[in-house]
Amino acid sequence: MRVSEAVVECLVDNGVDVVFGIPGKQTLPLNDAIESRDDVRFVVARHETAVSHQAWGYAETAGRPAATVTVPGPGDMNAMNGLKNALNDCTPLVHVAVETDPHIRGGDGIHETPPDTYDNVVKENVLVDSPASTLAELDRALAIAETPPEGPVRVGVPKGFLRKDVPLATAGTYDRTSVRDVPDAAIGRAADVLAGADAPVIVAGGGVRSAGATAGLEEVAERLCAPVVTTYKGKGVVPDDHPLAAGTLSGSASPELLDLLAESDAALGVGTDFDAVATRAWSVEVPTELVHVTLHPDDLGTGYDPTVGIVAGAAATLDALATRLDARDVDPADGERRVRRVGKRLDERLEPLRSESAPFSSVTVLERLREALPRETIVTADAGGFRVWGLNVFEAYGPRSYVNPGSWATMGTGLPSAIGAQLANPGTPVVALTGDGGLLMCLHELHTAVTESVPVTVVVFNNDDYAIISEEAERTYGFEPPAYGWSGDRIDFRTVADGLGMAAEQVTTLSGMQATVREALRSDEPALVEVPTDPEEPQASEWLSE
Repeated sequence: MRVSEAVVECLVDNGVDVVFGIPGKQTLPLNDAIESRDDVRFVVARHETAVSHQAWGYAETAGRPAATVTVPGPGDMNAMNGLKNALNDCTPLVHVAVETDPHIRGGDGIHETPPDTYDNVVKENVLVDSPASTLAELDRALAIAETPPEGPVRVGVPKGFLRKDVPLATAGTYDRTSVRDVPDAAIGRAADVLAGADAPVIVAGGGVRSAGATAGLEEVAERLCAPVVTTYKGKGVVPDDHPLAAGTLSGSASPELLDLLAESDAALGVGTDFDAVATRAWSVEVPTELVHVTLHPDDLGTGYDPTVGIVAGAAATLDALATRLDARDVDPADGERRVRRVGKRLDERLEPLRSESAPFSSVTVLERLREALPRETIVTADAGGFRVWGLNVFEAYGPRSYVNPGSWATMGTGLPSAIGAQLANPGTPVVALTGDGGLLMCLHELHTAVTESVPVTVVVFNNDDYAIISEEAERTYGFEPPAYGWSGDRIDFRTVADGLGMAAEQVTTLSGMQATVREALRSDEPALVEVPTDPEEPQASEWLSE
């Protein structure tokens, strides 16, 4: 068997059924091997940056990795943005990079870059040194990607190896378990801390989603009557309409949500690293009585010193805690009252922003859009000002129903991640939320959705501006408005989408937006809906902090 055929067979045997990429001369042996099979699909993107973001969206919603394939050098480096995004988010994917052949390496061959260029954007960078070792190295890479804490792994396979027909070494079965047991003594101490609190709180991150631990999280929260605050990546791990769901910890979190954390007397942080983005460089006050559960030992003590630190998986830890908390006598309404106070004040803060005429506020569009979407809809949110509002006002109803970049916060992810999410979840409605600035960074992927018949619905918040940047430039540096807008040279996204073969509508009323989005979802075809939003609306981080 040729190496190229063995690579594809290995991917399929490990559950990979979609490969995202852009073919080049170097990758054609792999493409040839894929085309000969009916159990794996190759999705042709229009730019390599989108390739890795498509695989990220697939894995974020499917809970299993996709694969990516790029040519050396420019293709590989274009994909680095999405690889770093996946690394920060602990999202598993396998990036197969066709490498410069060893005998040319160092001689400035076409597209050549030193292999170690990619070391810091992936969980592990595997360089295949011989044709015979290709299969064993790929097996190892897949195991690394799927071993918690998960992440992207790059596999560099020299071009010349792919067409060779050589005996291939095979590996034994890799164990994808990183931490097998939950330390019983630590669970006992954690249960004592939490059960002894009068006003406990839970901070839940993306590790809860990765572990499939929503049920355990809800059980612990209900036994403690503890409000649940999620991180960017934890949004949706408990449904936002759960009576104990308090909101998202972010740079735009309301003072009332921050007060909820500060006034609690014990906290359980689970599946989160308490990163600098969510905690505003660790200036957010959390209880000194802190139980911190993470799979990264070096997360412990970064920013906040735990009373009890537990290096273990979220699911096993939450199950063990639930057992220990079984007999706790609590007021079942107390936690819900604390959550309602936060929600009531947030609603009051939002009321002045709810507008009925165009251009609309992001708050209005997000709330009305949520009303129009089926509960099971998977939503992917690009970076941008509307996304910051969305963390506060757009409700997510499942652990894999809301995809947004975490601390990497790169723009241009909304559309490609929606394509990946739709391929991972055929039959489930998928909606991409994107600003005009974010869409311009991946506009070409509208054509990918069309040619690949991926029925995503793209909702464009069009304010003719990099408004989140303009607002800061005007407020802090005295720039004349619009600092970075282009209202004098408006972009007609309906015309652009039409030119790329996608059905598109511009809407000017909220009822029209809801009807158009519902019709787009029923059509089972890719569609774009352009909504005018106000470039002068306040940004969430400023408005909600007052």
